[in-house]
Amino acid sequence: METVLLIIHVLAAAGIVALVLLQQGKGADMGAAFGAGASATVFGSQGSGNFLTRGTAILATVFFLTSISLAALSGHGASSATKDSLMSAPAAVESGAEDVPAAPDSAPAASDVPSAPEGSEGVAQ
Repeated sequence: METVLLIIHVLAAAGIVALVLLQQGKGADMGAAFGAGASATVFGSQGSGNFLTRGTAILATVFFLTSISLAALSGHGASSATKDSLMSAPAAVESGAEDVPAAPDSAPAASDVPSAPEGSEGVAQ
């Protein structure tokens, strides 16, 4: 079941990409109004807009439905595996705590900080 949904999902995604790339931009309407050769296309001067828009909407709906279905199916199958991994997680954390080095106890002394060179107190840079 998951494999069939995944195949439909990928095909819907590829179809959406193809239909979006085939659609005209908003600036292309001006060229069609003045006879820029749009009447010689497959769908005519205005026929492609409704077909491509409707096809994109249908494929987007299929894409969203398969996304939700795949998310629901993957959530149900992972519940037992998640419980098993959560039960063994604290033991793994406790055993690795010995490998962490300790932080230094004191901050650097004031004598370790370099001082400013003499004569640079009033110089504007």
